[in-house]
Amino acid sequence: MDRIDTAILKLLAADARAPVSQIAASVGLSQSACTRRIQALEGQGLIRGYGARLDHRRLGFRVTALVDITLGTQVEEDLALFEAAVGRIDGVVECALVSGGQDYRLKILCRDLDDYERLHREHLGRLPGVVTINSSFVLREVPTRGEGDALFAAAR
Repeated sequence: MDRIDTAILKLLAADARAPVSQIAASVGLSQSACTRRIQALEGQGLIRGYGARLDHRRLGFRVTALVDITLGTQVEEDLALFEAAVGRIDGVVECALVSGGQDYRLKILCRDLDDYERLHREHLGRLPGVVTINSSFVLREVPTRGEGDALFAAAR
């Protein structure tokens, strides 16, 4: 990956809907050469997909919960069962196996606290192997750099 590939990734991370002609002009390539590079980046798995960033608050999901979960074991089969079960819960947008005092951190979007309480009662409390659940609620989201800027800042 060279500086042109890096520039293409930063531009796509900022605006995945940018036309190839615009990206090509920004990095100094022809449209066809830029298209080939984008396809190569996709083929290498450096671009996992494209999507819209939704405003969950405007869509009615006003509560974001960060949920730390501790399991009873670290056996791979138990982790796999837990992860599969989490994947079936509506509202869970992130699940990470983490180091530290807990095993997993989930990010969950809910309409309100009643919706979170229902989700906790019907789903989280029934997940396989769970010993503790510790929930925190996001009070304010602080704007940060975009993914492309954050990833490639160290590459400068």
